[in-house]
Amino acid sequence: MIARPGHHLAELNVGRLLAPTDDPRVADFMAALDKVNGLGKRMPGFVWMMEGSGEPGTGNTEAKIGGDAQFVSNLTVWTDVQSLEHFVWNTVHRAFYERRAEWFQVLGKMHFVMWWVPERHRPTLDEALERLADLQANGDSDRAFGWSYLKEARLWKDHGCTQVAAE
Repeated sequence: MIARPGHHLAELNVGRLLAPTDDPRVADFMAALDKVNGLGKRMPGFVWMMEGSGEPGTGNTEAKIGGDAQFVSNLTVWTDVQSLEHFVWNTVHRAFYERRAEWFQVLGKMHFVMWWVPERHRPTLDEALERLADLQANGDSDRAFGWSYLKEARLWKDHGCTQVAAE
């Protein structure tokens, strides 16, 4: 799928922490949130990020999924695939992605989804979770997709998701 004129790329990534946010087992992850999110916001192509309370070191961990305080999410919008790909695979974000098994449970199902949104649209967490459910139920489509659906996405093939990470 090629980018749509007048649209931006939204992405949702969810995970369940191995421990509560104040537990030493996830301290490195929590300590890196401000650094990684701050870098993302300064990247070319960044448009918007769902924010939490703004409390240092919390990211958006207050947005509980299903009332579960350990289920955290990241919802962002980017101008294009290449901008998101560059941030994910060519910055410090990659180092934290590669350490995800230290902090997150393996969910047993897809936990990452992308979709096109009209420019200036800011998706809600509920909207994003609906897209994720659509991807889980129906696979890649114009409505909800993963990296492999995007013909212009290339970096994920070299650095990206293993089957375990995508399940």
